[in-house]
Amino acid sequence: MASWSALHPGRAIAGWFAFVVLCLVVGIAAGTHNAEAEDYRVGESGRADAIATSRGFQEKPTEQIMITARSGALDEAAARGAARALTDRMAKLPEVLDVADPVRSRDGRMLMVEVTMKGVKLEAKEHVDPLLAQTGAVREAHPDLLIEETGDASVSKGLNKQRGDDLAKSELITFPITLVTLLLVFGSLVMAAVPLLLAVSSIVGAVGLSMVASHLLPDAGVGTNVILLIGMAVGVDYTLFYLKREREERERADGRLSPEALVGIAAATSGRAIVVSGLAVVVSTATLYLATDVIFSSLATGTVIVVLVAVASSMTALPALLVKLGHRLDRRAAKTAARGKRPRGRDRRSTGRLWEALLRPARTRPGRTLLVAALVMLGLSLPALGMELRVLNKDTHSRQIPEMRTYDRLNDAFPELRAEHRVVVEADPASAVQTGAALRELTSRVRADRTFADRAPRVRTSRDGRVTVVEYAVPFRLSSTEATASLDHLRRTHLPATLGKVAGAAYAVDGPIAVDADYLDHQNRKLPLVVGFLLLLTFAMTVLVFRSVVIGLIGAALNLLSVAAAFGLVVVFFQWGLASTLFGFDPSATSAIGSRVPLFLFVILFGLSMDYQVFVLSRIKEAAMAGAPTREAVLDGIGASAKVVTSAAIVMVTVFSSFVFLHLAEMKQIGFSLAVAVLLDAFVIRVMILPSALVLLGDRTWWPSRPPRHPRPAPAPHLPAPEPSESSSGGRSR
Repeated sequence: MASWSALHPGRAIAGWFAFVVLCLVVGIAAGTHNAEAEDYRVGESGRADAIATSRGFQEKPTEQIMITARSGALDEAAARGAARALTDRMAKLPEVLDVADPVRSRDGRMLMVEVTMKGVKLEAKEHVDPLLAQTGAVREAHPDLLIEETGDASVSKGLNKQRGDDLAKSELITFPITLVTLLLVFGSLVMAAVPLLLAVSSIVGAVGLSMVASHLLPDAGVGTNVILLIGMAVGVDYTLFYLKREREERERADGRLSPEALVGIAAATSGRAIVVSGLAVVVSTATLYLATDVIFSSLATGTVIVVLVAVASSMTALPALLVKLGHRLDRRAAKTAARGKRPRGRDRRSTGRLWEALLRPARTRPGRTLLVAALVMLGLSLPALGMELRVLNKDTHSRQIPEMRTYDRLNDAFPELRAEHRVVVEADPASAVQTGAALRELTSRVRADRTFADRAPRVRTSRDGRVTVVEYAVPFRLSSTEATASLDHLRRTHLPATLGKVAGAAYAVDGPIAVDADYLDHQNRKLPLVVGFLLLLTFAMTVLVFRSVVIGLIGAALNLLSVAAAFGLVVVFFQWGLASTLFGFDPSATSAIGSRVPLFLFVILFGLSMDYQVFVLSRIKEAAMAGAPTREAVLDGIGASAKVVTSAAIVMVTVFSSFVFLHLAEMKQIGFSLAVAVLLDAFVIRVMILPSALVLLGDRTWWPSRPPRHPRPAPAPHLPAPEPSESSSGGRSR
């Protein structure tokens, strides 16, 4: 593919950008199929929701409008008048199902009107604007009152807006720093623009393809985020690997090879490594599908698509662009030579000396270097043993969202609105008497339990009498120990002692607290399966590519070490609160680790570590095949790849670090983890631990294969000159 692209550069470039535009156009035409409520169901809460939904008892989105005084005591008459105006306006909206009577808070400072919307929660944010507009109109008509709206839909809308603003901010940070880094690497604006151009085009094409893919695997709203995060990193890195190799071969050839030949060499070496490493990332990421979770499936789909598109760009558009740029450089060199000047070469001795110094410990004292570096990484990993996972819900959303500040004030005035448990019971109508008695006993137990709110439960029964839904309020934050205890009491004690004694009755608990608990339990059960397959597949790929079980084992061990160290630092900075002290992060984002963070990071970091591993080991194998002994091949291969790996690492760290400054807690933790893991992988694993281990192993590195060494040609033996003969006189001897 690279050869064809090099020989037909115009067609290849035009074809690539036509492909990108086609992907985007088809994607926009197909639209995005978003995940629906049933796609998120897991565990007992998922079963409860399915039963309730089958009888029309699915939870409806609600909005709460709060009326308080701007200063002083609340004017009851004015507040009631505003509430009536709100009720009249909201009731006329087609998006509204019901408007409840105004409710006064216990301290008398707030009047609350609850509005129930039609449809489902996931889609409510698309239809909440008319409600917000009516709230704004009533606010303008009553300037002496503070009238605010919050709820599932308005909070989701505010969160989406903040996420969009954050992504725009991350782009403003990422693009300039990446461009400056590439300028320092290449010293040319044109050469620096090529990686950015291909990375951005890969992201655009991947976004379009992800829209199409969402009709097979629904999108949970995280696909674009991960495409931007991973696409910029691998897109620039793959191009960087290819460009650096082409530049290296160009300097080595010193004008003796055509641009097409130089691209062919780069394709056969770095190009092959890019394809292998890209497939390794794809295989690693695909293990997320084993989690059977719609969010992880969306993350996996976005990552797989953008990596494959980035690999495709490196096999088509990149070789063509390099040929175009190569001919431009040749013309410039010819003009310089015509003026009687020699092209100025770049002095890289300082950089070479730097890496010579960094690699000296692995060369001279590999045993000590391996021991010290491994102990440092293990020390960084130790805090990960105390990692506490938590589903990052409304408790951790940024309070810079106005609707979240309103949400806090609402919960302070009406704590019973914080959360609820929904007990869904399915029983034969013939046992209605026993079921009713059990529910009354259950309610009596719950009201005596201090982890529940002192409020009468809401009870609904289906027309056929088979399904009953009972809601019990919980006056504590979703992630609090009291809220978790209330769920534990309900599931383990109260329900078995009541409904558990009714023959034929099936029950399950739903609600925000139960959903979070079941989701975390589901992830913990899937984690060993995903990690096991990930280790097996990456080990198998490494063995297949390098024909060495030893390299496969070392690769898996080093990847685990890199991931563990990143996890340890995440615990120190976020769970222990160091990030709040150093960077002023919101403590709500640093009290625990997001439940999705470890599994996602484990898979992505394994893939990115494989990226560097394949590239570095390919250079080592290349040196060995050129005839170098294993020890020399290791040091030469790592030395030859050190500059480009460092440059790629800086680009990746820049991209990932920009996500640390976003508001979403999970994105902060993911960005930080990826950044520190890449730094550790590039500067500790690949510079100290890997070369030390391979130098100590020597030729055993390639077991069970033989060292991939092509013998250097022996010098031709000295033969005496043949005696002249008559038959050869006057002509050339055969």
